[in-house]
Amino acid sequence: MQKGPPTPKGFGDIIPDEARARRTMLNAIADVLEDYGFLPLETPTLEFAETLLGKYGEDEKLIYQLTDMGGRKLALRYDLTVPLARFVANNLGLLNPTFSRYQIGQVFRGENPQRGRRREFTQFDFDTVGSDDTKEDVRVIEAAIKGARKIGLENAIIQINDREIFDELGFTKEQIITIDKIDKIGSEEVEKITGSLEKLDKSEKTDRLVRIFDSLEKDGFKKEIDFTFNPFLARGLDYYTSTIFELKLDKAVGGLSVGGGGRYDNLIGMFAGRDIPAVGFSFGIDRIVDLIEN
Repeated sequence: MQKGPPTPKGFGDIIPDEARARRTMLNAIADVLEDYGFLPLETPTLEFAETLLGKYGEDEKLIYQLTDMGGRKLALRYDLTVPLARFVANNLGLLNPTFSRYQIGQVFRGENPQRGRRREFTQFDFDTVGSDDTKEDVRVIEAAIKGARKIGLENAIIQINDREIFDELGFTKEQIITIDKIDKIGSEEVEKITGSLEKLDKSEKTDRLVRIFDSLEKDGFKKEIDFTFNPFLARGLDYYTSTIFELKLDKAVGGLSVGGGGRYDNLIGMFAGRDIPAVGFSFGIDRIVDLIEN
């Protein structure tokens, strides 16, 4: 029986058994990432609002904003990617020629709470910055697959696409955002806004994706078991530029996503004043813990 004050909706305590399970999972993934050359990094929970605004498209409305006693406009971080971009822009000397990091931290989004997703939740990100070579995309994808296997997600599969396909087929920004919701609302609802999806269904992999798929197979990863091509994968955040990927729990149609990422070659340049390509991935730790426990 609760006698003390309640917590705000979407925020809550993590009991010891769950905290222990999370720690075990985080340590297992961190071991994989360090084997792939990623280094730990921490950034602040609070940023200036202008640092975060204008980076997330329609999801910007979910950012928690506040004003401090000095009248400064601040915001709780929405993800760990934009803070990384700000960090790199302020520490360009770390690019020698690339910088690879992983980070575990709380992020905040004012969305409707659901199973496996609170308004405050943990992200586990890893990114490599400074190269547009597909070998970096491959390194991130391989680390994501191995991390998933290390924590017991034996049937998880990475779906991969290239955002340039949408541009080549003439889809608008609004249509891409709608396509990103196809697993939730179904193809019929999507087609009401985008028109026929037949041309997308018949689209072929870009040259970049062909190189990525060839490298993954050469390294021993299996197509349709470890990774697959999904021309309908869109991912809604504005900052993605080409390669995008999503970790699904299994091959089921509309399967549950437990992580995702992609290439964002323009984001860091917004802060640094020069082109700095980057690619990364984020595990949805809360959702994974919830799935494993149940």
